[in-house]
Amino acid sequence: MDQCKTRRPYGTWPAVISAELITRGAPSLNFLHSHGDYLYWVESRPWDGGRNMIMRRHPDGTVEDLLPSGFSHHSRVHEYGGKAYTVANDQLYFVNGADQRIYQLQLDGSDKPIPLTFSGSRFADLVVDSKHRQLIAVCEDHRDDREPENYLAAIPLDSKHPQVQKLVSGADFYAYPNISPDGRKLSWIQWRHPHMPWDCTQLWQASLSKSGATNQMLVAGGSDDQAIFQPRWSPDNRLFYISDDNNWWNLHSAESGMLLNMQAEFATPLWQLGMSSYDFIDDNTLGCLWTEGGIWHCGTLTVDSGELTRVDSLHTHRLSACCHQGTLYMVAGTPTAADQIISVDTAGNSVSIYSPANLDIEAGSLAKPESVCFASADGQEVQGFFYPPTHSLYKGEEGELPPVILICHGGPTGATHSGLNLKIQYWTNRGFAVMDINYRGSSGFGRQFRQALDGAWGIADVQDTQYAIDYLVEQRKVDSQRCIIRGSSAGGYTVLSALTFTTSFKAGASLYGIGDLETLTRDTHKFESRYLDKLVGPYPDARETYIARSPIYHTDRLNCPVIFLQGLEDQVVPPNQAKRMVDALEDQGIEVAYVTFADEGHGFRKAENIIRALESELAFYQQVFKLEIHSNS
Repeated sequence: MDQCKTRRPYGTWPAVISAELITRGAPSLNFLHSHGDYLYWVESRPWDGGRNMIMRRHPDGTVEDLLPSGFSHHSRVHEYGGKAYTVANDQLYFVNGADQRIYQLQLDGSDKPIPLTFSGSRFADLVVDSKHRQLIAVCEDHRDDREPENYLAAIPLDSKHPQVQKLVSGADFYAYPNISPDGRKLSWIQWRHPHMPWDCTQLWQASLSKSGATNQMLVAGGSDDQAIFQPRWSPDNRLFYISDDNNWWNLHSAESGMLLNMQAEFATPLWQLGMSSYDFIDDNTLGCLWTEGGIWHCGTLTVDSGELTRVDSLHTHRLSACCHQGTLYMVAGTPTAADQIISVDTAGNSVSIYSPANLDIEAGSLAKPESVCFASADGQEVQGFFYPPTHSLYKGEEGELPPVILICHGGPTGATHSGLNLKIQYWTNRGFAVMDINYRGSSGFGRQFRQALDGAWGIADVQDTQYAIDYLVEQRKVDSQRCIIRGSSAGGYTVLSALTFTTSFKAGASLYGIGDLETLTRDTHKFESRYLDKLVGPYPDARETYIARSPIYHTDRLNCPVIFLQGLEDQVVPPNQAKRMVDALEDQGIEVAYVTFADEGHGFRKAENIIRALESELAFYQQVFKLEIHSNS
């Protein structure tokens, strides 16, 4: 088949994957929830103003939208939000994105949503305490002119004018309020500055009564070397959780300890509240998801014996585990198929029950990722996914090597995966190679690898990008003179640092990235305000290090083109970060582009903005590398 393809320079191929297709072709799915006969989830819709719709699947397979016009599921707790809805007694409780209030919607009627809370506070991780007729949630109180206060809140459901009450308070942050099936116990995790939830968290439980959360007791955690994730009660009222006390995020019982010791991760960093990687099929069986070497798997775990049974399938990306009527459900995708909701029974049979993707792309035009490992500085092994330029009709010129775009994921405590990513395919379908790297500090490879970036942000991650490019060049997979680096948020900081302090790259793209660490630590929101204590050093004691590693103070060393894309409502990385970098580069006469979005925050959610961002970035690379521009880009 390759002999039938037309030769054309890499980076100039007429593509079948447009920016508009990306916004409509594969809506993102998350936050599955089971209640009674129905399965619920959240579906993001960039084409509808970035709206997040809560969906419900009926027993007969019918799927319906639940939110009326003008409402969207979206929480801004920690700015990143997460799951912010729950269901009980035919009532849907959800956080509306526009005003951050909790609303109640009668599901078997036509009534409009009724607000339960006032403006000024944000909520997430909602759970109904049916026994005491109250809604429990994580609350982030922004009503006073001071640092926001976080606590577990109780909202009475029988009052015409319910008042938000503090149920548990005193720590800096809270997550995962969870009520035992008998309604008698409440569990949660909490943590304090300067820790992030993947550094050190504590698992607590209390008795639930009319008096509130009484007899509070520490169940697990408390040391600086243990991060606990997703406490969950079994159907017979036993408490379970995930801990990395053996370096890996493994499953534990509060009664008997670790269920199995495995060099795999059953959790992901808690950037968004309500994330789920396991659920109970019955009293003694867990359905679970885990990642090994960047690839996601699923299976069942027998609690009493600790026996793990893998389920074989082509899916390499999985999230949002949810047990519904004795069957494990999840969001799952493959390298060439968009995320869908599937069910997996105990016999290992997998069935797709909902797939919103509307893609008509030949398999020959979808790049398949190759998991590669290479030795970085100090012999540290680093993993990533390499995507070759791929098109069903075109191939590169004889003897030509393709330009490469190295992608730095955000976080930096995050990870990339090998599920279908149309934003990567947008580039490979045009004749670019892509390297999506899990640099040191990424999750999924154990606590030690995650902490390898402590005190070394801007150094170790940058080294890994250099070694990745050297590896690809040695393998003759890419053109060493056409290496591009792009990244968003924390990944944007790695981009700007690599462009400033190395000569490995010839152009870059920073999407709401960080140029000044010192300004960031002063300006950012509460959740991340002490994040840099570990990644860089305590401020202001380590101020010299902050300045030494901030690209804004060393723009004289940056001498290649850069494009900046920035939301002007960003509260995580304020727009002044990008503007100062742009002004400095313009003063030096360096080719620079600055694309702003007045109606976006940290990340681009609206279709028209996603399209504009991608097309602007493509046009920038075409200009820099003098690639022929096609009208169907």
